[in-house]
Amino acid sequence: MAEVIRPDFLDPAVLARLQHLPLVTRFAMEGSISGHHKSPHRGSSVEFAEYRNYAPGDDIRRLDWRVFGRTDRFFMKEFEADTNLRCYLVVDLSASMGFTGRHGSKFDYARKVAGTLGYLAVQQGDAAGLACACETPPIELPPRRNPAHLQEIFNTLGRVAPAGPTVLTKVLHELAEKIRRRALVIVVSDFFTEVEPLLEAFQHLRFQKHDLAVFQLLDRMESDFKFDRPVRFVDLESPFSMVTEPAIVREEYLREFKRHCERLRGGCLEFNADYRPIHTDADYEPVLAQFLTERAQGAVGGGR
Repeated sequence: MAEVIRPDFLDPAVLARLQHLPLVTRFAMEGSISGHHKSPHRGSSVEFAEYRNYAPGDDIRRLDWRVFGRTDRFFMKEFEADTNLRCYLVVDLSASMGFTGRHGSKFDYARKVAGTLGYLAVQQGDAAGLACACETPPIELPPRRNPAHLQEIFNTLGRVAPAGPTVLTKVLHELAEKIRRRALVIVVSDFFTEVEPLLEAFQHLRFQKHDLAVFQLLDRMESDFKFDRPVRFVDLESPFSMVTEPAIVREEYLREFKRHCERLRGGCLEFNADYRPIHTDADYEPVLAQFLTERAQGAVGGGR
């Protein structure tokens, strides 16, 4: 792989330690070059799939002559057709992703996740692309395999910043219509938006047979709500703000927060999306190592 200038939000040592773990899909993919991901189509790779009856015009090189010798009938050998992967990295650029706690902003964490996975995809010979969900205009880099394109992904992640309202649902619907071949779609966001329309976008992607992975990034202040004095709460995506005593609203806030996250989790389970809730105080290396390892161990070769 050609030399790529790694941005300051990525640690070269982390990339080196993770690059032995493959980024794989849970379902069959479709590609135009040889790779190591299962395809829904039959081909002539090294892994045997099944026999079928000979039909006029078939390539006689794939006839099983041993079976012919035993049965006096012609059978064709079919194999799994391995393929390359297209990975779409979707990063939420809404203003809430700029929330900064003791361990940095959610957006900084998102850049580490997306940048690392993009590097690993290209390093193993697959194609990585980037979609930034922002209001005007959405930024999209179609998946490519070359290091120059990876550098452009890094450069883009380095220059964008969270701002404006959430448009993630709209961007995901557009991607579902735009991506013509099966792909791995990795979404990194806090998902602070209406859950039901968001789940419809997830369902849209899964209907198109894409493998969907969802990283929900949260700060401890958002999930624990441990404030002990009057605080002015500011909506980062609108002019709204309010001063309140946290003890008065804590119980209701935590109940609604839990309901939101449980509905998101349940929807991901319903649509067979890979849901990964992450707190930004967690080291991103073991988070990604677990993600990659679990996928490698549980990848479904024959999924459709």
